[in-house]
This record gives sequence, C-alpha cells and structure tokens, in this order.
Amino acid sequence: MVQQRFTFKKEERLCSKKDIDSLFADGKSLFVFPFKIIYSESEFESRFPARVLVSVPKRNHKRAVTRNRLKRLFRESYRLNKHLLYNKLNSIDKKLNIAFVYISKDVLDYKTVDKSVTELLSRIINNL
Repeated sequence: MVQQRFTFKKEERLCSKKDIDSLFADGKSLFVFPFKIIYSESEFESRFPARVLVSVPKRNHKRAVTRNRLKRLFRESYRLNKHLLYNKLNSIDKKLNIAFVYISKDVLDYKTVDKSVTELLSRIINNL
C-alpha cells in the first residue's frame, strides 16, 4: 500500500510575475466566502498539475501577523485537500495556475477556511 504524502512544496507555488499577471488578466473567477479564486489553464514544466498563489490584502488586514496567520490556515487546508484537484487534473492531463484571495475583513477559524477551500476545489473540478 502506497501512503500518500501531504506536502506543499516550492514547485507548487506560483511565483513568476509574468504568470501571475497573465492569470489575473485572463483567468476565470469563482467566489466562496471568504475566498475569491482566479484560475486559468497554463503550460509549465512540473510534476505537479497546479500552482497556487495565496493573497491576503493589506487593505483588509493591516497587521502582518494576521495576514500570515490567514495564509498559514489556507495553506494547511489546501495541503490536506489538494489531492482532490490533483486526481482530476492528472486524469484529464491539464495544468492550472490558481490564485486564492482572502476577501473577508474578519479572521475566521480553521474549520470555516477548510470548508470553503474544499468547496472551491470541488467547484473548480466541476468547471473543468
């Protein structure tokens, strides 16, 4: 039996300014409170089928401690649920760039964030 590892490596993060600009210019968007998600198909060389960007605007959360905590909550939830998305993307042989933008002005608990992340991932899967 092969045990699945739940990791979130550097290769899975969207870092290229060119790719980020094209994602926000040409991507499709979805909304599930407290996240707005922008995604687009892309061609990149990686063993992972999706690259992710997490954004918590300074406008809504002034303190860096709060922004970092919210990003940490999201990354943990994504790390544990990304296999749902990866299985679908590998089966249809597509690659995605995805940006998650936290739009709530409140600091929510992990349970709420996790529920919305799983909902967003399932909606992306259904839209493919």
